[in-house]
Amino acid sequence: MASTFTRLLSGRNTAVLLAGLGAGTLASGYMLSDSAAISAEEKRKLYPPSADFPDLRKHNNCMASALTPAVYARLRDKLTPNNWSLDQCIQTGVDNPGHPFIKTVGMVAGDEESYEVFAEIFNPVIKDRHNGYDPLTMKHPTDLDASKITSGMFDENYVLSSRVRTGRSIRGLSLPPACSRAERREVERVVVQALSGLKNDLSGRYYSLTEMTEQEQQQLIDEHFLFDKPVSPLLTAAGMARDWPDARGIWHNNEKTFLIWINEEDHTRVISMEKGGNMKRVFERFCRGLKEVERLIQEKGWEFMWNEHLGYVLTCPSNLGTGLRAGVHVRLPLLSKDPRFSKILDNLRLQKRGTGGVDTAAVGDTFDISNLDRLGKSEVELVQLVVDGVNYLIDCEKKLEKGQDIKVPAPIQQFRK
Repeated sequence: MASTFTRLLSGRNTAVLLAGLGAGTLASGYMLSDSAAISAEEKRKLYPPSADFPDLRKHNNCMASALTPAVYARLRDKLTPNNWSLDQCIQTGVDNPGHPFIKTVGMVAGDEESYEVFAEIFNPVIKDRHNGYDPLTMKHPTDLDASKITSGMFDENYVLSSRVRTGRSIRGLSLPPACSRAERREVERVVVQALSGLKNDLSGRYYSLTEMTEQEQQQLIDEHFLFDKPVSPLLTAAGMARDWPDARGIWHNNEKTFLIWINEEDHTRVISMEKGGNMKRVFERFCRGLKEVERLIQEKGWEFMWNEHLGYVLTCPSNLGTGLRAGVHVRLPLLSKDPRFSKILDNLRLQKRGTGGVDTAAVGDTFDISNLDRLGKSEVELVQLVVDGVNYLIDCEKKLEKGQDIKVPAPIQQFRK
């Protein structure tokens, strides 16, 4: 606790008190000790929560919809064991009122415990983002058996490439918005050591962003593998770009069909991809590689963040559960101009993006189509949903080519309760 004298210095009588002391060494000494003696927590308590409540009147994200002055008052002064606060969780949503293409979440977790300590705000955000999934009462299924996928080969006259990705976090280490340099380097060490044990078609090498040559860097950029320093304000406001490029890198197998990004938005991003329409083969490699990486990490005494209600725990609440996004680049020149296109996607639980990623609009008639949901359905269910949905879109495109009518499908149930 600060002394009575220090508390006086921090209050309204500071100027009067210092005037009485004079401008000598004693006064300046106490002024210097004042800022050191009062912790950030004590400074916060000098003001009521209402004075700190963010101005969200022009905001359109999940956090802004859920955060009330009462909730903020109850959570403002709480901290996780790693000293991560509510204000740090919501900063990206405060700084970024909205997004031109999607409704953003507006908050991130700094560690696994964030989802417990700040559950009063995270739970309604999760429920909003994941179409009614209730983390208090519902349990998330996991299924990585790729043999269950049916009709997983797309018509390659329409589908140009297929991709499945997810994220995984190392339990016991802070997530990218909050991690120290030491923790970030530990993530890199643990993961790279594990990846060195991959064999056969999964074997490959790691490219550290701080150590790769210009030639290696350009080659990875040309092949669309290399992630660059985050420039999206959604990521920079969340603290993702600190110390860039320290302890960041990309690992890929020799065939460049299985990739792992290290310390970008999550501890790891695991990606299986290839040109063409063989989604079943892409998903099979994804499941096999993911299981093998987890086994190798567990051999070293580490494990992934997971719990039965949230599934796999990742930085952004939008990626909880499976963290999975199965996507294809598909040409739909006629369907994309049909006024029913958006409704068809909604009912199939699919989303469209530009082929350049979340911050891009579609160029021409080629779209990145992927699953909208992450939480409440298993990996197998979500990939099958994409397979069935994209096949339906292609069927619609073929009918329009022949001058035939198309139908809007009935809405798909988002999850099993």
